[in-house]
Amino acid sequence: MAKVELKKPIVDEISAGIKDAQSVVLVDYRGLTVEQDTQLRKQLREAGVTYKVYKNTFMNFAFQGTEFEGLTQYLEGPSAVAISTDDATAPARVLAEFAKSAEKLEIKAGVVEGTVYDAKGIAAIANIPSRDVLISKLLGSLQSPITNFARVMKQLAEKGGAGETAEAPAAE
Repeated sequence: MAKVELKKPIVDEISAGIKDAQSVVLVDYRGLTVEQDTQLRKQLREAGVTYKVYKNTFMNFAFQGTEFEGLTQYLEGPSAVAISTDDATAPARVLAEFAKSAEKLEIKAGVVEGTVYDAKGIAAIANIPSRDVLISKLLGSLQSPITNFARVMKQLAEKGGAGETAEAPAAE
């Protein structure tokens, strides 16, 4: 079997992984202990992120002709790729948080929703809360005025209705 035939399934695997991806982040994992790597993989898996180490040439072939082609310039040295199809900020968020405790983990670059970012850009994206957190904040802010209105209406009802409270300011 020719070498190209052996490599094609791996390139196809990477291509299939990035096909529907919302974000892809490249990291340099050199210097991580086995324990740290295991812990990182667990955290990424819990966040719904696929994390795998591939040869740079395989990733280069897979990225060609896709929105992730801008990452090819960052494929130097050992590289691992974190791919998310659900939450666009999840790989950046989990990797940046983990890098705080594991200084050896270095974020190289990433693509989030079609835009290529360097390490600083990915660090900025890591500060964006997850989609679920943003939705809950939005719902909380929408619910707040309704809750306040209901509270005022309840207080008015307890005082005997709106008629009495409307007369009080006129008497002053």
